[in-house]
Amino acid sequence: MLESNEQMPIIRKGVHTLVNQEELLAKLNKSCAQNKPLVIKLGLDPSAPDIHLGHAVVLRKIKQMQDLGHHVVIVIGDFTGKIGDPTGKTKGRAALTDEKVKENAKTYCDQIFKILDMEKTQVRFNSQWLSKLTFEDVIKLASVTTVARMLERDDFGKRYNNQIPIGIHEFFYPLMQAYDSIELKADIELGGTDQTFNILMGRALQKNMGQEQQIAIFMPILEGLDGVEKMSKSLGNYIGINEPAEVMFKKVMEIPDDLIIKYFELATDEHPEEIDKIRAELNSGTNPRDVKYRLAKTIVSLYHTQKDAEKAIAYYDAAFSKKAIPDDISELLMKDGNETITDIIPQLMGMSLVKSKSEFMRLVNQGGVQLNGEKLSSNDMGMGINSSDVMRIGKKRFVKFIK
Repeated sequence: MLESNEQMPIIRKGVHTLVNQEELLAKLNKSCAQNKPLVIKLGLDPSAPDIHLGHAVVLRKIKQMQDLGHHVVIVIGDFTGKIGDPTGKTKGRAALTDEKVKENAKTYCDQIFKILDMEKTQVRFNSQWLSKLTFEDVIKLASVTTVARMLERDDFGKRYNNQIPIGIHEFFYPLMQAYDSIELKADIELGGTDQTFNILMGRALQKNMGQEQQIAIFMPILEGLDGVEKMSKSLGNYIGINEPAEVMFKKVMEIPDDLIIKYFELATDEHPEEIDKIRAELNSGTNPRDVKYRLAKTIVSLYHTQKDAEKAIAYYDAAFSKKAIPDDISELLMKDGNETITDIIPQLMGMSLVKSKSEFMRLVNQGGVQLNGEKLSSNDMGMGINSSDVMRIGKKRFVKFIK
């Protein structure tokens, strides 16, 4: 196990807020002295099982601490999931059924072990202890905080001020999540900045019950491909960890240049010293595209085999590198985003890229039309077009599709 002063830069890399640093250093010193790993807790609400790089920010940080030798416990909130996390919600959320919770939990586990080491990760379900609490236990749990404290939560406060009903059971969600820390004797709990209230409640409950308080680590929100909005599947600006290597590589190359360092910090396991070197390269005038190329290779290699990563690189070089397409490529705005190749032929005609449908089909049959570097045949006319796909018609006509 590394000394605490060597662990600290790795743990702090990319972190938004750490509560509290002095306590963390003391825990690390004790851990090193006793050669006893810290207990790292992550609670997962099994209601949204599709993981993208935004979700993976916290998991990557946990993987870094796991590699430092610490013990990771993933808490699947099968019991709390029946209430539904009210965080950020303008109204109460419908409870999940037992069957749906189990289904989502399995999907989540299948994905998190693309990041975490399965052999070094303990997965527990909080129904194992929460379902055993008596009504007297619950009353004692509720006595550690106040309604006024609960209304300090932004979502609860807004709903109260707007006279939107708040169920008493919703107040128990942060208390039950905090109780998970009591059960595990957690040393560190991680989450996004939207989980601040819930995780700090764990510290408060541990103190109230005479336990050493956990360190709270909050990771920042990762912007998506647009560089503005939080990465979200619903916004279409996401990079899914289960996406094909070629798609993942292409998407990383689309992020804005000013997010390169942030992605290195939050979406990779690069050491802080290496990221400092990359930052210096950018500041000294290195082409951001070359640095982004390295970023894409690094991210793809985390989720795919080396062979798949090499194929993705070759695919990108053939289809999207600046050597293959001109800088002033035309762009075609798709009407509904679900068009097939056949659907976009009239728009290609309108842009004078082809004279007629028959000319387009003649070129296809002659092998003169490529999509992302792959030749099209007449059997491909029903193929869907994705945003950022590039079509080459003949030798010199290029068009990039956008939504």
